[in-house]
Amino acid sequence: MAEAEAAGDAGPGPAAAQEGAELAAVIGATVPTGFEQTAAEEVREKLGSASRISKDRGKIYFEVPARSLPQVHRLRSVDNLFVVVQEFKDYQFKENKEDALKDLEDLVKKLPWTDPLKVWELNNSLKKKKTKRKKHNLQSPASRGKLSDGGEEGGADQNSSNDQEDCAQNPGAVEPTGGQDAENPQGVTRNGVEGEEDSEQSDVKSSEGGSAAGDAHTGEGEAKVLRFRVTCSRAGDKHSFTSNEAARDFGGAVQEHFQWKADMTNFDVEVLLNIHNSEVVVGIALTEESLHRRNITHFGPTTLRSTLAYGMLRLCDPQPTDIIVDPMCGTGAIPIEGAAEWPYCYHIAGDNNPQAVKRAANNISSLLRKNESKDSSTALGVPLDVVQWDICNLPLRTGSVDIVVTDMPFGKRIGSKKKNWDLYPACLMEMGRICAPGTGRAVLLTQDKKCFAKALSRMGHIWRRAQTVWVNVGGLHAAVYLLRRTSERAQEARCCR
Repeated sequence: MAEAEAAGDAGPGPAAAQEGAELAAVIGATVPTGFEQTAAEEVREKLGSASRISKDRGKIYFEVPARSLPQVHRLRSVDNLFVVVQEFKDYQFKENKEDALKDLEDLVKKLPWTDPLKVWELNNSLKKKKTKRKKHNLQSPASRGKLSDGGEEGGADQNSSNDQEDCAQNPGAVEPTGGQDAENPQGVTRNGVEGEEDSEQSDVKSSEGGSAAGDAHTGEGEAKVLRFRVTCSRAGDKHSFTSNEAARDFGGAVQEHFQWKADMTNFDVEVLLNIHNSEVVVGIALTEESLHRRNITHFGPTTLRSTLAYGMLRLCDPQPTDIIVDPMCGTGAIPIEGAAEWPYCYHIAGDNNPQAVKRAANNISSLLRKNESKDSSTALGVPLDVVQWDICNLPLRTGSVDIVVTDMPFGKRIGSKKKNWDLYPACLMEMGRICAPGTGRAVLLTQDKKCFAKALSRMGHIWRRAQTVWVNVGGLHAAVYLLRRTSERAQEARCCR
């Protein structure tokens, strides 16, 4: 790797597979911005691996044996996964555009592709096994519904058509359908790079024919020519080239090196070229669809990512037998994630909108069918109920709840900023009433930070702020607040009809 290191300090690549040694992989994962530490803790707990949090926000890296790939895909806090081919922590880009792009082209043949392509092949074989198992079960009507992710729950402008970043694309290029997250909030690249820098992204599908992957065969025994594309994410204002140009030239070199066939939409391999200032990471995507879509089949005007819901729930450290309430549940993303990951707690979801309650109930039914299809002999339902109620007059006993976790209206797509000035203090009062004094916790997500801070100052006798996590929600700068219930008794709140 002497040549590659000449371009910059090469960071850790996949562990070299010595003869007889177990195949290992450096896995990169995109995670909700702000919850990188939470994802790193989950990786350590469930896989026993230490994680490195990238300077490029919204990403972590960790090394695992290739045989642990099934467990990696079951992580609750990661959106997309890729195997790292090579990382350069201080890549020195040439000032001249042609020279800089020529260096990227030359880099392709110097990269250690063999082991990452073996990991990609192993990952593919796991996906095929999973697909075969699914075919044995009848597909439910709910699961046939199109997964059109509406964005983020809680009033964020979530539709990527409304919040598109400034993307440079090749003629004929289309938005990716897998690998990288297909949502492109304004100012944020598909990998969560915050767009105060010069952020651009382009997808160039190129064919890669790889040493390991190039041995793929059709059922007739004929060699199969793999189809590929290159997706480039770039952030920084010191590059002489665009992401479109980098993807085009890097993709052309990949095609020449492997003799694969370029295909923008119907590809087998997605090569990722992530450039963040002087940090360059080359990887191969392991996920076709973002893992945050795992629970929701019925979407509302706003839908919270399951990965963000997991991060919020984990903040409040649920314990067995805890009663966890989401009083503004929307499509039910938070309580459904809670019931799946913390089945020894009891989860209650509620909303004042009957349509939202119906969607949440449908999503719970989809989860039940999913559990039954896995193992009908052990499917006993989920510890979760959904109710229609008034957030300011909850039908719950005073002090009967351990945890409140909810995505509050941002005042954009749902409600209004003006209404929030009355709604937020009333909500905090009622949540304080139902939470156990001294031990109750609340984790609340909002983008209306000024209004929330004012409401919290009025409710300082009931709630104490313990932690704030700054997150990016659909391109909006939002905050997740961890609150702890004081020992003071709360008065009955009946004020926001």
